[in-house]
Amino acid sequence: MTDDADLRSFLAAFSKIADLATRLDTTSGQKRFADAVTERLGTDAAALTVLTEDIPPHRYLDWDIALGRLMAQDPDAVLLGIGGGQARYHQVLGDILADRWTNFPVGQVDYVNLPSGPDTTHQAIGLGARSFTYRGSPVLVFQRRGGLDGDVAPAVDVMSTDAGVAVTLLDELRRLSDQTSVLRGQVLTLGLGGNHRPVYQFLPRTRVPASDVILPPGTLERIGGHVQGIARHADRLRAHGQHLKRGVLLYGPPGTGKTHTVRHLLGELDGHTVVLLRGQALTMISQAAAMARTMQPSVVVLEDCDLVAEDRSFDGSTGVLFEVLDAVDGIDGDVDVTFVLTTNRIDVLEEALVQRPGRVDLAVEIPLPDEDGRRGLLALYSGGIGFSDEALSEAAARSEGMTGSFAKELTRRAVLRAIAEDRKPTDDDLLSALDEQLRDTETLRRHLAHDSVESEDDLEFFDEE
Repeated sequence: MTDDADLRSFLAAFSKIADLATRLDTTSGQKRFADAVTERLGTDAAALTVLTEDIPPHRYLDWDIALGRLMAQDPDAVLLGIGGGQARYHQVLGDILADRWTNFPVGQVDYVNLPSGPDTTHQAIGLGARSFTYRGSPVLVFQRRGGLDGDVAPAVDVMSTDAGVAVTLLDELRRLSDQTSVLRGQVLTLGLGGNHRPVYQFLPRTRVPASDVILPPGTLERIGGHVQGIARHADRLRAHGQHLKRGVLLYGPPGTGKTHTVRHLLGELDGHTVVLLRGQALTMISQAAAMARTMQPSVVVLEDCDLVAEDRSFDGSTGVLFEVLDAVDGIDGDVDVTFVLTTNRIDVLEEALVQRPGRVDLAVEIPLPDEDGRRGLLALYSGGIGFSDEALSEAAARSEGMTGSFAKELTRRAVLRAIAEDRKPTDDDLLSALDEQLRDTETLRRHLAHDSVESEDDLEFFDEE
């Protein structure tokens, strides 16, 4: 019995010593972060419930700004940083407060500069806590941005002596972060970062005048009327019970001006939030649709959507198709959102995407330019160079079946010929460059045709086997 009593006495003494050790930073005498939180809240912080809200990386700055506004209403508010080396970045608030063996002292607040526009940044708290009074109760909000490759996602943790106040605070932060979002009215693209988490990038809103969009007569007006016309009359349409959501599909061969047309549309939609998805980012349609719904009026652009929306009869079809369909269907009719899709392969596009009203309301072909169109493209890209009308007309007549990108490259080659000889470009440069480019195009076609024949022969050979 004596041995048991001695053991209990030793463990009790050791516990007191360990508790004292964890309350002090043995190297600098700094106060523990947990103790500082307890003092601010007026009760044992480790005994309080922590409400956690995970924040998408592209919305973290919005929440930081909203928190700053609420905190500014309390003149006695303070910021609390946390020390402890790299380990602090991999802990959630509940663990920091409850762990008696990890010595996290009060430290400096960590800040990070985050993009707030194409050419602007905003300083946000990367790791730290805000302590202030909200609706008469002390609250503490712990912010952690995390890292793109870290094991802790961006989040805010809220604590209060009144659980109802903590819930109300989170509700107001959601509303305020949406209302004052830096994303609203911007053009941005989503991508995949570390651990497949979404990352974002702001893009400048390119201004492309209608005169620079060379399409068959009436085509641009038809597209603009559907996209911009509905936007202009949104309030009156709502008043008559008409839906605002619309979908536009632009289809045609590569290089005919689909992306150029989209740039023109976006430049005309000042105040609209634009989310651009291309390549692997097309898998993020659900996040893009959610953002568009929150930041309306908005536009979601899916470039080369055939990459994920192929007809279900094709072996390459993936589950992303169904995400696209769900995202389009999930937007309420009174929400001002436009889906703009582009594709080079209308023949393989999923019928369910383009034939059901409310998904794609308008499908417009962007065809290869006719001779007048090619003449207009050459005039556009060679403006100010000094080629004669006769040379431009001859180049247009001889380049049948060519695209706008062909005209742009032709002009560049002609100018390069003149620069190489340190002189001004002439009609001869344009026509010589045309001869060269037509030869290159024909050579490429022959190689592609030859490869195709070999592939067909191979298939026949295996069929015989």
